[in-house]
Amino acid sequence: MSEWIWEYEGYDPAAERLRESLCTLGNGYFATRGAVPESRASLIHYPATYVAGCYNRLESTVAGRPVVNEDLVNLPNWLPLRFRLGSADGSAAPWFTPDTHTVLDHRHTLDLRRAMLTRTFRYRDDAAGVVSAEQIRLVHMADPHLAVLRTVFTAEDWSGEIEVESAIDGDVVNGNVHRYRSLNRSHLAHVQTGVEESGTVWLRCRTNSSDIGIAMAARTVVTGQPPTSSRLHPARHRAVRRLVVPIAPGRPVVVDKTMALHTSRDAAISDPLGAAVDRVSAAADFPALMDSHVTAWAQLWRHAAVQVPGQAGRVLRLHLFHVLQTLSPHTADLDVGVPARGLHGEAYRGHVFWDELFVLPYLNLHFPEVSRALLNYRHRRLPQACRAAVEAGRAGAMYPWQSGSDGREETQELHLNPRSGRWLPDHSRLQHHVGSAVAYNVWQYCEATGDTEFLHTKGAEMLLQIARFWADAAVFDPTMSRYRIRGVVGPDEYHDSYPGADLPGLDDNSYTNVTAAWVLSRALELLQRLPAWRRQELLERVNLGSDELPMWEEVSRRLRVPYHQGVISQFEGYGDLAELDWDAYRERYDSIRRLDRILEAEGDTVNRYKASKQADVLMLGYLFSPAELQDLFHRLGYDLDDEVWRKTVDYYLKRTSHGSTLSGLVHGWVLTRVRRAEAWKYCQEALEADIADIQGGTTGEGIHLGAMAGTLDLVQRGLTGLETREDALWLDPVPLSALSEYGFSLRYRGHWGVSVQLQSGQLRIGVPDSEETPIRVVLTDRAVTIAPGETCRLVLPAR
Repeated sequence: MSEWIWEYEGYDPAAERLRESLCTLGNGYFATRGAVPESRASLIHYPATYVAGCYNRLESTVAGRPVVNEDLVNLPNWLPLRFRLGSADGSAAPWFTPDTHTVLDHRHTLDLRRAMLTRTFRYRDDAAGVVSAEQIRLVHMADPHLAVLRTVFTAEDWSGEIEVESAIDGDVVNGNVHRYRSLNRSHLAHVQTGVEESGTVWLRCRTNSSDIGIAMAARTVVTGQPPTSSRLHPARHRAVRRLVVPIAPGRPVVVDKTMALHTSRDAAISDPLGAAVDRVSAAADFPALMDSHVTAWAQLWRHAAVQVPGQAGRVLRLHLFHVLQTLSPHTADLDVGVPARGLHGEAYRGHVFWDELFVLPYLNLHFPEVSRALLNYRHRRLPQACRAAVEAGRAGAMYPWQSGSDGREETQELHLNPRSGRWLPDHSRLQHHVGSAVAYNVWQYCEATGDTEFLHTKGAEMLLQIARFWADAAVFDPTMSRYRIRGVVGPDEYHDSYPGADLPGLDDNSYTNVTAAWVLSRALELLQRLPAWRRQELLERVNLGSDELPMWEEVSRRLRVPYHQGVISQFEGYGDLAELDWDAYRERYDSIRRLDRILEAEGDTVNRYKASKQADVLMLGYLFSPAELQDLFHRLGYDLDDEVWRKTVDYYLKRTSHGSTLSGLVHGWVLTRVRRAEAWKYCQEALEADIADIQGGTTGEGIHLGAMAGTLDLVQRGLTGLETREDALWLDPVPLSALSEYGFSLRYRGHWGVSVQLQSGQLRIGVPDSEETPIRVVLTDRAVTIAPGETCRLVLPAR
């Protein structure tokens, strides 16, 4: 099978939701799941379309109390296109659906190179005969407001008529996630439909709380045979066009449905409906739209080329495909963040978490304008983060664990354990380390791009306010002569309180404290770098007194990092928790990835045990190179040698259930530097997380964007040891026997298409010809300068 092609043979109702997620098509502005066009939402199918940043807030009653949730809205369904064959007596046959009719052949083909989904099937009608159909779908990458569905019907052994119904359906709710079924899910109001003289149907509506106007217009055209009848049926919630067309062997019927989508959030429009009707009316025909779409994708693939042989390369290309569909160059013009589940489903309600930590380092070196836009999303919400800090009695900026439209905390107060059926308090909002992720992304973006304008303005404002929050959150403990940060939750997420404690939160989470120290040290470094006039303006803008800076310096050097049994503790008191009988639980349950749910259903709590959902302490080895991590610990007054780090890695590997798709990624990344023989096992898990749906049904609710982008960055930075610092590319490749050769392109400091290839112990770096300055490359044993138009081949030292 081609490395660009993913095929799904046959029709398997049980696997449809997973396939729909993996066959989602998008362009950064909107995306549509890969549901069959004739389907409606059910336990089998979930057709859905999402526009980036289109949220709505609803109130529901949960466990007898009112709760408010903001969701990414499922928009009206533009896909509906169904058919039925005319019977001999002239009566209408039932509409075709694979759930009620037997299909002779059925196949979906996802073409990554051209970003098109093709469906082919054959169906025998007892009264008429056999009809074959081919449907080609695309969500246009050149024009982000357009999508097209072409259907070709062919009669194999009969003549007669075929009736086709093309519609826009506004009777939709948010129903993708079964756990949310008891919540209010109806987000659309004021649905209106209509027709235009050109045969175009349209539908407009508004979200019922955020008041976002939404409009779709669909043009349906038949070629090959003129229709014998054509009717337009505007109804309350559905805009419908029906066509009856003669069909015979050798005379296929071609139906092209072109849809335009606009919302009131769009730039440079007066009215969403007028814009949608105008756009679809002016849209080119299917061949021309396909050509421009394929050209746009060809450009994307050139800018983000990755060459990895075998199955790993196929999966990485699929991951890149979904990353680019969610965060494309069109994203640079939008006010949106990184949705943890892409634009592919409704899990996590489309919210923005810390997943950008795994996404932006990849984008920085391919589409830096997209990274900057995603950081602007955070900067626009800096005032809200500062207000949240004030409300919590803190200074600086406290970014929310879950963010949506305006930057307020969107984390649910209750979450459902589907094993026990109980609604439980949700304390994940205490993951204040998300602020450090924002600061890390600011720094990494500016180091990769050299964008000092952003660093000295918006980036500096975010960095300083996050540093201020950590300095204020740290409390001095004279018994330890250390600063401590109390009442937080770390990346592990399982542990949100001490056993039997009345209040949630943990003390001195090592990941939180070390990253807080890093933020403080970087903020101080930035202030020293700035020109005096800019430093003064910045201090005035954020109202930062010079008396605060000595405290930042002290806290950055004296934050506590707890240890036990010669390893770094996940948090203070972790070593006092009970050991879990891992073998017993693996024997009793098919999967213990969500150990927290299992224990709660048994009347127990994971807070009692040394058990982690995903990497927590080990996340430090994901963010920082071994040398940088050692320097951080040294600054804090701790020695972290290779032996202590190896013991720490071994300790937590034995106590992690991998209940997150990010877990395999981080462990694989860390093990490439610690114990290479075991690294590939975890890298493979990260690669297969979504295609194999290893979390047990969650991929049907949306792909895991952080894990997908992270696997790409594993090749780009993890295996190469690539760092962008001190105006140079630093490389320290590690050999993995299972992935001994690979290559990719980079966009670095004005150089487009810098090629990096590793093969047979040699590193080849090519810099395209341009008028830019040469690139400095630093390896462990030498440094070279590569001028534009030159290629350098370096023999790597044995490891």
